[in-house]
Amino acid sequence: MDQFLFTQLKFVRNQTLKLLKGVTEELADRIPDGFRNSIRWQLGHIYVVQERFAFQYLELPLQRPEGFKEWFEFGTSPLNWAEGDALPTLDELKQLLGSQVERIQEAISHRLEEKVPQPYTTSMGITLSSPEEFLSLNLYHEGMHMSMIKVYKVLLA
Repeated sequence: MDQFLFTQLKFVRNQTLKLLKGVTEELADRIPDGFRNSIRWQLGHIYVVQERFAFQYLELPLQRPEGFKEWFEFGTSPLNWAEGDALPTLDELKQLLGSQVERIQEAISHRLEEKVPQPYTTSMGITLSSPEEFLSLNLYHEGMHMSMIKVYKVLLA
C-alpha cells in the first residue's frame, strides 16, 4: 500500500500541475464573482495542507516559505492579502508542488503507519492518527481544489 499511496499522490499532483497550462500570472490572481479565492491561492493552499499533513503531526519541520501560512492556510483569502505582499510566482509554486511528493516520500515513507502524538479531527469530522491516514485524505483534499481550479478557469475565460 505504501508505494501505491505515493503513486496516487504523484498522479494527483501531476494532474494539478497539468491544469496550469494556459494560466498566466494575471489569471492566477483573478477571483471569480461570488468566490473568495484565486487559482494562486488554490495552489498555495494545496501545498501548505499537504506539507502540514506530512510533517507537522509527526512533529517534523515543515518546508513552508515565509508568508505561506498567512496567505494559504485554511480560512485565508487573497481578499485579505496586503498590497505589496511578495507572493510566490506561478513558476515558484509549480516548483514547490512538483518536488513536494518526492520529498515527503523520502522523508516519511518508513513512518506511514506510525501513530502521531496528537491525532487531528478535520472540519468534516474524520479523525486522522497516522501519516498514511493524513496523506490518504489529502488525495480528496487536493482533488477538491483541482476541481475549483477547473471551475475558475471556465468562469474566468
